Amino acid sequence: MTSPSPHIPALARIQSFAFSGIEAVPVKVEVQVSSGLPAFLVVGLADKSVGEARERVRAALTAMGLALPPKRILVNLVPADLLKEGAHFDLPIALGLLCAMGVLSFEAVSAYAAVGELSLDGRINPVAGVLSAAIGAVADKLGLICPIAQALEARWGNGSTDVLGAPTLAALVSHFQGQQILSPAPLPSEQVLEYGPDLSDVKGMAIGRRALEIAAAGAHSMLMSGPPGAGKSMLASRLPGILPNLTREEALETSRIHSVSGILQNGRLVVRPPYRAPHHSASLPAIVGGGAKARPGEVSLANNGVLFLDELPEFSRSCLESLRQPIETGSISIARAAHHTTYPARFQFIAAMNPCRCGYLGDLERSCRKAPRCGEDYTAKISGPMLDRMDLCVQIEPLSPIEISRAPKGENSAAVRARVEIARRRQIVRQGVPNSQASPDDLDMDDDARSLAEQAAEKLRLSNRGITRLIRVSRTIADLEGTQSIQRHHVAEALTFRRR
Repeated sequence: MTSPSPHIPALARIQSFAFSGIEAVPVKVEVQVSSGLPAFLVVGLADKSVGEARERVRAALTAMGLALPPKRILVNLVPADLLKEGAHFDLPIALGLLCAMGVLSFEAVSAYAAVGELSLDGRINPVAGVLSAAIGAVADKLGLICPIAQALEARWGNGSTDVLGAPTLAALVSHFQGQQILSPAPLPSEQVLEYGPDLSDVKGMAIGRRALEIAAAGAHSMLMSGPPGAGKSMLASRLPGILPNLTREEALETSRIHSVSGILQNGRLVVRPPYRAPHHSASLPAIVGGGAKARPGEVSLANNGVLFLDELPEFSRSCLESLRQPIETGSISIARAAHHTTYPARFQFIAAMNPCRCGYLGDLERSCRKAPRCGEDYTAKISGPMLDRMDLCVQIEPLSPIEISRAPKGENSAAVRARVEIARRRQIVRQGVPNSQASPDDLDMDDDARSLAEQAAEKLRLSNRGITRLIRVSRTIADLEGTQSIQRHHVAEALTFRRR
């Protein structure tokens, strides 16, 4: 960029992004240096973190031996009616300013979008949302400048375009001036799959293991009830290890959520189903998302994976009721006065609970004096509509010390996962989605199975939702067996997992 006339303001435009949910919204960072009283202004509906970029940019330039010109510097973020949040605007502001000052050629820099936070010494620090920014840069046919620590993450979403990872602002300037060329970000390699705790650790518990396999095969929700120490949490923690790997689309979607949350580790995609287990003291915004900046909650961080709530009745009623909508729709909408954000939330809901507050309801020697009223009071927080959304309800009975010591080692996760993958593949080929999302009209039943389902629905007074979930679980049992249609014994087994 040639030096401007002293009477004509110097103007540079650099592409960056704001984030709405997991989508990257293009933002033009316009930097103008003009005559007038010395000032450094940022306009365009910028929040406090963006406004503070002025001091970080000033310090980073000072660390390079450059001083701001004694002129009026105006930074405009376009569109002006979109709220801009985050320190990732530091780098595009600095690059635009360097172009307007004549230090860098605008023609070279304009081929890139940029995101990154500046330290006072000029280092470029990691920021949230690089994966979504990379995908946005591809859509705009631009390369991406990002922190060097996140170059690999950017390549996952920007594999066909130039990704420039820079350690410092000075190194970036040297690159564009042709003094010291930065190496391009390497292509991402295959990732090592981590399956977590193995199911072979679970001894006995045949009913619990069977229910877990059915839940995994059809992506069904499940509620486990039993006394303390029966093995409910142990079973739940081993569910991700028997689930199929995420598809490319699922991995990118889930990784983008983790990226905008700032928890994507080492630039690696989330290729295995995530497992989230928040404590029962978690607030409503922590579970469903929200806060001042409408960040993703646990339901979104568990997208395409497992959300496990241990001690279910200990969660606040508002938290439990807020799960009803995303369980049905697979998304969560967060409405605020300033903006409206929607995040994906297609998770497999697994819950565990004790039968009462003391945990030993039904045990004559260990139950408290309030039994059985204590059990009714303890479970009253869980509403009927919430229980109606549970596909499988399992009573987990504890094993005696002798049974535990003598029980053989259980089947490992790899063997169970192989059966689950085959059953899940049948579902995808047949209806394109797991059975937990299938329409009952797409699931074939023979006459005996249909008759049993109708009789059970009338006797147990199942709701329409309950009947649908009964048929879906029956279909999953049939898929694990490899039969073409739902038969009577599939429905009979599914009925054993319905809450009475």
